[in-house]
Amino acid sequence: MKKHLIAGSFVALILAAMVACQSNPKETKNLPAAKKDSVVTPSVKPTETGYADVNGLKMYYEVYGEGKPIVLLHGSFMNIPLNWSHIIPVLAQKRKVIVTELQGHGRTKDIPREFSYEAMADDVSGLLKHLKTDSADVLGYSMGGGVAFQVAVRHPEQVRRLVILSGAYAHDGWWPDVEASFATMNADMFKGSVIQQQYDSMGNDPARFPEYIKKVLSIDLKPYNWSKEVKNIKSPIFMAIGDADGIRYEHALELFRAKGGGKMGDLHGLPKSRLAIIPGTTHIGMMVHADLWIPMVSDFLDSDLNAPPPTF
Repeated sequence: MKKHLIAGSFVALILAAMVACQSNPKETKNLPAAKKDSVVTPSVKPTETGYADVNGLKMYYEVYGEGKPIVLLHGSFMNIPLNWSHIIPVLAQKRKVIVTELQGHGRTKDIPREFSYEAMADDVSGLLKHLKTDSADVLGYSMGGGVAFQVAVRHPEQVRRLVILSGAYAHDGWWPDVEASFATMNADMFKGSVIQQQYDSMGNDPARFPEYIKKVLSIDLKPYNWSKEVKNIKSPIFMAIGDADGIRYEHALELFRAKGGGKMGDLHGLPKSRLAIIPGTTHIGMMVHADLWIPMVSDFLDSDLNAPPPTF
């Protein structure tokens, strides 16, 4: 009963956060005046949209802006407008932003293939080849974080730097009660929600909505552990979780230590990878609090990671 209540609360938070991100994004809240110009959200239009034929999928994508490419990978049940509508205009001011909808999500119709992080990572690799993009920064949120980890593991030559927001590289990276709650979620919890409305509006069969929810959830009902492979990723990694996230602190710390953290930078130099624990932020709230992590991510992507630590 307790697991069912936790799952219901989690779903309610997902839906509330989606509404908040669409109607009242908070990118500029609490930023110093000098930095607000860098995170305003003007209206932007894609420079390219289309479908890429990859691995049996017709994979929907959009491209915005110019500059160094960054790929954004959404979370479970999300699509481009739900996950990234308030993020794209910020990043597209200085970068080429590639956004896509993963298997079964949004306008990328499902195929007779089980959901797996590995398969979706191969799809992202195929999309980059379709767009003739040799290498890109890859940012993934939640489920998209797992996909991003696998892109770097399976296709390292295509990843310049990796950004993981509230993502896990092993099934026990979640707090135990959160991990257990996945098995108790069902389509009834999403009935009448913005997720169901978006699913119906994008040309999907409404009668298959329960099947869609079940299939998306299936990805986290099977144990997985990529600790060894992820710790051997050569690309620098920025991992961020909320201080009230569903991801365990120890999970993030373990990876950061493996990537050179856990030492005093003034004595040993800064590691190329970074870790952030965002204050006052839940798993779902990571998208609402984009004002807190966007400047950190931008600094990570733009910085010279071989530079010595600052001195006085």
